[in-house]
Amino acid sequence: MFHHRIKVLPMEPRLTDSLSVVFILSILLSTGSSESDRDLKFCGIWRHGKNLLSLSVNLSTGCEEILISANTSSLSIDGKITGECQQSDVIPLHQFGLDSEEEIKFCLHWEPLLDHFRLQLGETTLNLCKPSSLQPRCCTYLSDSSSEPEAPFGIINGTVRTDFITNKTRSAYKFKGERKDCKELCAEEINGHTQASMIKEHPYTHSIEVEMKEDFRGSNVTSPVTIGTSEEPTITVYIPPALKEAAKWTNKVNCTFFENISLFQGGQKKNMILSSVVEITMKNEVIVDLSEPIKIGFHHDPIPKKHSRRCVSWDTRKDPYQVNWLVDGCVTQQKGEEHTECFCNHLTYFTVLVQMEPRPVRHLLALTVITSVGCIVSAISCVALIIFLYRKRRSQEQSIPIHLGLAVSLLLLSLLFFFTGILANMGVEGLCTWVGAGLHYALLSSFSWMGIEVFHTFWLVYMVFSPLPKGIWKLWSLVGFGLPAVPVIILAAVGNIYGLREVVPSDDVSNPYLMCWMTVTYKALLAHYFTTMTILVILVSSGIVMLFLVYRKIHTRDEWRQSRVAFLSIWGLSCLFGTTWGLTFLDFGPLSDFVLFLSCILNSFQGFLLMLRFYMLEWIRKQAGGSALGSNSTGSTRQQMLQAQEKS
Repeated sequence: MFHHRIKVLPMEPRLTDSLSVVFILSILLSTGSSESDRDLKFCGIWRHGKNLLSLSVNLSTGCEEILISANTSSLSIDGKITGECQQSDVIPLHQFGLDSEEEIKFCLHWEPLLDHFRLQLGETTLNLCKPSSLQPRCCTYLSDSSSEPEAPFGIINGTVRTDFITNKTRSAYKFKGERKDCKELCAEEINGHTQASMIKEHPYTHSIEVEMKEDFRGSNVTSPVTIGTSEEPTITVYIPPALKEAAKWTNKVNCTFFENISLFQGGQKKNMILSSVVEITMKNEVIVDLSEPIKIGFHHDPIPKKHSRRCVSWDTRKDPYQVNWLVDGCVTQQKGEEHTECFCNHLTYFTVLVQMEPRPVRHLLALTVITSVGCIVSAISCVALIIFLYRKRRSQEQSIPIHLGLAVSLLLLSLLFFFTGILANMGVEGLCTWVGAGLHYALLSSFSWMGIEVFHTFWLVYMVFSPLPKGIWKLWSLVGFGLPAVPVIILAAVGNIYGLREVVPSDDVSNPYLMCWMTVTYKALLAHYFTTMTILVILVSSGIVMLFLVYRKIHTRDEWRQSRVAFLSIWGLSCLFGTTWGLTFLDFGPLSDFVLFLSCILNSFQGFLLMLRFYMLEWIRKQAGGSALGSNSTGSTRQQMLQAQEKS
């Protein structure tokens, strides 16, 4: 009932009456729309007792009623409503992390044209009945026939679509269905969507059956063109003769094409289904490891090079309830930006998955080889440098402990980075978690020692008359080795930060490189930016500033005219100060590949470059007949580069 008074101009009586009738009819149609909806969307909040929660499912074929009930520990879905699907199971909910919530929001979706039943519990989506081809009869137009009394535990705030039912806590809701011919219902649906210009969103599926006779030599199946459009077929399937040889009970294969891909998106966040979905099945047959793969061609919208695409399949035997797209059993071949071919050796649902983040890496094999060689060479060089510096440990030079600390941290970083790929493929998830944490610690420790090098050089250049206190190396050790352990321990305690990481090559997305590092999760991404990237920004910016200050201090001195000393000094200080890591921030634009290779070479060979610098400066010192430690360290700036303040 409307309580607002509306002033209207006088109108012709018949016209006024006609408009009133239209207005009333529109209100009645809009308010009663939920009762004539073809599909069902029922939502509510499950109030439970927070102990050993489970989901009970008992679905069978027919068209009678569906009962949705709840108590202190169980949410139940029971009824005869499906065309083909039969499901009876009790699913513990602790595996989805739902035990800790006092109240759980849920939505139940029933799509009769697809015989598809799915339940959304919090952020988890469970497919109680998988999408399938069009059935002869559909149970549709479900209406609420509940008369359950109020209860302390059960379902509150029940709604059908946007229609609110009650805020009372009911123990159950009951919906009765109406049986209808699916093809007639589908025709009505298509006509309605065509008028509304929403052709691609209709739930109608196209199913094609192929009979493999005795002389079967393969067959091509093409998805029908979407009604009302001039588009080309989106999917082509080649069924090889090997499929007939593998089949035992039937000679018919069914290809079902789904255009509504939102049904299969599941909980994917970093990945997105780009093309349509096709289901290839043989009744009462489980087909795996075909000698000749099935070829599936997907025609789709253009994919930018910065995003990788992979052919994936959903193994409904291992994951019957949750959509989990896997690359196992499929090989991907990219045929341009708008065409992808999949070669798969089994039968199930197939599609093309686009990886949004992280982007694929170009020339990954070459970069991996360079990194592996660089890490081994750097590890050997660091060992030689540690021996060289250890022999000089009795020198009065304060920078020796700092150089030793940096060499040790780079040695650990090089070894862990070299073995991370090997350890990641051992299949031990727990081991990879620890290796990833160790690699992060070694990287932060290396950055810390480089930061100490920056600070120490600044002190030597600008505060020569104020020497650092004796025994300060203990403080350096605490900062260089102890401080980086704090964030790593915290992140390891948080969990789901370190583990197996896939690095996808752009030229072979089906064969990602595995390593132990931070996982591809939102928490890990935040941890990466707040620890690694933050420290790297501080280190690179302070290192560049320090290089500029050193250059301004010494470029007018006689020693600077010795080109070898000048080159080795700036080059060596660049490595010590971590400025080579700054190339990480330049990985964009047309020079991206060049910068990536340069960064890979300089940083993976960093240990070797530092060792080379120390030995070259030592050789120059001996050639010049110098004494003491000479120019083999940053602390020798007064002796070789700066000639101390005596000459100032």
